[in-house]
Amino acid sequence: MGSKKKQKVLAVESKEVDGNFTVSNFTYDRGRVRELAAHMILYHEYPFSMMEHVVFNKFMSANTPYWEKMSRALAKKECMRTYENEKATLRTLLKHVNKLHITTDMWTSCQKLSYMVVTVHFIDADWHLQRRVLNFCNVPPPHTGLLIADALEKCFQTWGIENKISSITVDNASSNDVAIRILKEDFRLKRTLTVGGKLFHVRCCAHITNLLVQYGLGEIRDIVDCVRDGIKYLVASENRLKQFSEIAKQLQLPSKKLILDVPTRWNSTYLMLDAAIQFKEVFPRYGDRDRCFEWVPTVEEWGQVENVCQLLAIFNEVTNIVSGSDYPTANLFLSEVWRMKDILGKKSRDENEYMKSMVRKMSAKFDKYWGECNLLMSIAAVLDPRFKMVLIQFCFPLIYHMPDAAKNIDHVSQVLHELYDEYVHEYNSTLEAQREQDNARMNVSGSSSSVGTGRSMQSGQSLFKSFVRSVDTVQPSKSELENYLEESIYICEEGSDASFNALDWWKTNSLKFRTLSKLARDILATPITTVSSESTFSAGGRVIDPHRASLSTETVQMLLCGSDWVRALYGLKRSSSNSLQITYMYSSRSRVELGLGSLTNRVRAELEFLLNVNKPSSSVNFGSSNKRAELGLDSSCEGAEFAQPKLARTRLVYSPSRN
Repeated sequence: MGSKKKQKVLAVESKEVDGNFTVSNFTYDRGRVRELAAHMILYHEYPFSMMEHVVFNKFMSANTPYWEKMSRALAKKECMRTYENEKATLRTLLKHVNKLHITTDMWTSCQKLSYMVVTVHFIDADWHLQRRVLNFCNVPPPHTGLLIADALEKCFQTWGIENKISSITVDNASSNDVAIRILKEDFRLKRTLTVGGKLFHVRCCAHITNLLVQYGLGEIRDIVDCVRDGIKYLVASENRLKQFSEIAKQLQLPSKKLILDVPTRWNSTYLMLDAAIQFKEVFPRYGDRDRCFEWVPTVEEWGQVENVCQLLAIFNEVTNIVSGSDYPTANLFLSEVWRMKDILGKKSRDENEYMKSMVRKMSAKFDKYWGECNLLMSIAAVLDPRFKMVLIQFCFPLIYHMPDAAKNIDHVSQVLHELYDEYVHEYNSTLEAQREQDNARMNVSGSSSSVGTGRSMQSGQSLFKSFVRSVDTVQPSKSELENYLEESIYICEEGSDASFNALDWWKTNSLKFRTLSKLARDILATPITTVSSESTFSAGGRVIDPHRASLSTETVQMLLCGSDWVRALYGLKRSSSNSLQITYMYSSRSRVELGLGSLTNRVRAELEFLLNVNKPSSSVNFGSSNKRAELGLDSSCEGAEFAQPKLARTRLVYSPSRN
């Protein structure tokens, strides 16, 4: 029999052009494939060895016969190439931004290495709020204010942005205060500070809120511990949970879920208490069945919990607003501060002594951190067309005592006008420079003997532009700021206030308020929390797991920064759901997250038990949160159902990956 001839496979690809499909020759771009492989590794936080996995390579070979296996060394090289390319792109982008805002924080990995994350925030030419991780660098201890300042200064100089820093947002720590003072003095000498640095140091509002509420919760600490310990006892046995669930069903209670809190996150404690209230009738009935169950709050104690939850509900809403995943603009927070002060004022007149005591403690913390006028928060609110100075005049008498309120209102107005004058001076200087350039070009054109029609036309246009610029420098009777403040406040359509975007409004009115819109662009970009830093630490805990603990600090920075830049390249947001994490809390500023591979056999068996539970009364549905859970269940999920057993001192946090 003659040998069979193999048919030749035509390499073609189909493309859609103007609604029509066309067929063309297919060209395999090896460089592009490797580039996308690097993007995949960075985005999904895969190990470099993933490219050597047998089944993955079989999958790729089945898709295209042109596929060539990549080694882990080549994968790392391609990731580094992507890192350098995106770094150059970001550097170019930052050159065209006048004012930049920084958030920073410190973190300790499972390698016992300290890292500093530096994130830049700005508004781009299309009026979209942008943020990028600039550095994720190793900073050896001790973490003094001087060392932190030096690390930040080095980062700014590396990126060439040392003359563009408008503000720095940090947590409340003495070392941060020292670092900011050092940087502020350096920038003052360079004369790069806006309004003398009055808006330079921004304290994380979410951190302040956490400190404030934690201080107040101490008043009912015994009740909180009772509820927490009771839930811990219940989740230690599937049989206990089943009995508890049966009682709840018999009482026909709503389908709420028990939640175990994260003691260092007050909002998770609120969610735990709020959920537990729904089961207040179940606790004593379960105690009748289980003589070992001794954590049964009294009717009076449940009443205290309900009263406290009414107070904390307001603070929880505020935290959700200022710590949202979209990192809201700074104009939103003053009204929320007023809400907190208002509820504290109302609760201070509560008939219960425990509530009065709790409110006194919280009010003392409130006055400590927000007793002085927060200029950034106030000016940002004025630049919201829905608020303007009206919100200041409304809120300040409620936030401050009357003599101070009037003085603070005048102070905000004075600094706002001072800030506007700086922008007007800068704008006029730019016009003057452009006019000098036009005159220079006109002189060169006039002295040339070979002036054609095209050049005459261009010269005429230049003359007209020069005239317009000269007229533009004549100051009108009223400034843009005065016109803006005198106009009526913007009234949103019914039901659309929550979706209002101040940046969109300023983009639409940028021609009307040419100078003021530039000021608004810079002020509204200022971050009011360090949540963006926390999300980067969460990624760091997944990248630097015990299986990759030998990664160099340079590689860690490449992976973390590259991941952030690739997300921005494709317009993707960091998923709030991450893979399984086991979290140990060493300190409030030292977090170590361990991956599944490092678990002991006991924890592994515990985990397998959790994942195999399918009964509705004991199902596991641990959610995700903006900040990592540091103890027990993830606090901000829409209710972890009855949690399963946990080992002492081992915090299980299960979040099913959605990648």
